[in-house]
Amino acid sequence: MEVNGYKIESRASLEGANLREANLTNANLTSANLREANLRGANLAGAVLTSANLEGAKLEGVNLEGATLIGANLTNAYLTNANLTNAILRGASLERAKLEGANLKGAVFQGTILYTANLEGANLAGTYLTGVDLKAANLTRANLEGANLRVANLRGANLKGANLTDVHLTAANLRGANLINANITHAYLFAAYLTNANLTNAILRGANLEVANLRGANLKAADLTRANLGGADLAGANLRGANFEGATMPDGTIHN
Repeated sequence: MEVNGYKIESRASLEGANLREANLTNANLTSANLREANLRGANLAGAVLTSANLEGAKLEGVNLEGATLIGANLTNAYLTNANLTNAILRGASLERAKLEGANLKGAVFQGTILYTANLEGANLAGTYLTGVDLKAANLTRANLEGANLRVANLRGANLKGANLTDVHLTAANLRGANLINANITHAYLFAAYLTNANLTNAILRGANLEVANLRGANLKAADLTRANLGGADLAGANLRGANFEGATMPDGTIHN
């Protein structure tokens, strides 16, 4: 297969190649070198990019629906408004990647590195993010409804105004995370680490925070109606104006 004079095949050398708006549907680019390639608006639906090098690649508006990117290098890649619906990104590196407004619904990110990635306004609903490194990532206003973030590293992440409804965050690391105005309704935060996290005005209605560590957390004006805080550690937490109506408190009593 040849596009714009470039040979499209596994292990292809395409560094800096201009493949803007190219049709690469179902292409096999396993272990290909696409470093800093221009793929803006290209169609890579169903493509196989396992172990491909896409460092610094320009992928704005690209269609990667159902693509396989296992172990791919997407460090510093530009993926603004890209479609990664149902893409498989297990073990991929997206460190410092720009994913603002990207659609990642149903994508699989197990063991993926998203350290300091920009996911502002991205759609991550229903994604599988178990054990993912999202340390210091920007998830402002991102939609994570129903996502699985069990044991994920979100230390220092910015989740201001994010939708975390029904999210699974068992044993996740949210130390120092910004959760101001976040919607965390019915989320599962069993044994989660929320030390020094900022939950000002957060909605935690019906959330499960059993044995969670909330030492030094800011819960000012947070809504914890019917939340379960059984065995949780609230030492030094700011609870001013928080609503605990019907919540199960750390000592097991129900707050009236």
